[in-house]
Amino acid sequence: MIPRNVVIPAVLLLALATGMSLYLWQLRRREASSARPARVAAQHVIPPVSGPTEKVTVFVVYDTPGELRTQSISIPLFSDRQRRAEELLRGLLNIYAEKNSPHPLAPGAEVREVYLVSPDLAVIDVSSALVDGHTSGILAEELTVVSLIQTLTRNIPGIMRVKILADGKERETLAGHADLSSFYDVSQVSQVAQQLAQH
Repeated sequence: MIPRNVVIPAVLLLALATGMSLYLWQLRRREASSARPARVAAQHVIPPVSGPTEKVTVFVVYDTPGELRTQSISIPLFSDRQRRAEELLRGLLNIYAEKNSPHPLAPGAEVREVYLVSPDLAVIDVSSALVDGHTSGILAEELTVVSLIQTLTRNIPGIMRVKILADGKERETLAGHADLSSFYDVSQVSQVAQQLAQH
C-alpha cells in the first residue's frame, strides 16, 4: 500500500496540473476567438490598363539632387478631362510607389479624385496618408506640390489655379511647410518648376 503522505501530494499535484491545463486551454480558445487579422498597410495598386492608351509627360521628384525631371508614361485614353486628370496623377504616384522610388511617399498615399470645378480651377483630393506620412521639410514638400500641379496643368490645358485637399478636407500645410490652405497660382508654380528642373 502506498503511504498516505505520498498519495495526498500526488493527488494535489495531479489536480493542479489538470486545472492549469484547463486554464491554458481556455486562454488559447479565448485568444483564438478574439484574434483579429493584422492590419496591413495599404499598398498603392497599379490597375491593369486595357484599351487604348496615350503617352503623357509627368514631372517626377528626385530627392537626392532635389530636382524635377520629366518622364514619359502611358495612361488609359479618356476624352473626359476629369477622368484624364485623375489617371495622370495616379500614374505619377505609381512611380513614387515603386520599390526604388526617387521620391518615396507613405503607404496608402494616393490621389482620391480630381475635381475640375471650372475650366480654370482644379481641386486635387489626396488621401490623408499622403499628407500625414509625408517627409517634413521645405524642399521635400515643395517638390511634391510642384510635381502634382505641373503634371496636371501641363497635360490639362486651361487650368490657372489649383487647390489641394486631404480626404476632402482642407489642411494648413503638407507636413509643416508647404501651404495647403490657399490656391496655387499655376504660373508661379511653373516658375518654381523651372528652377527645380534638371540642369
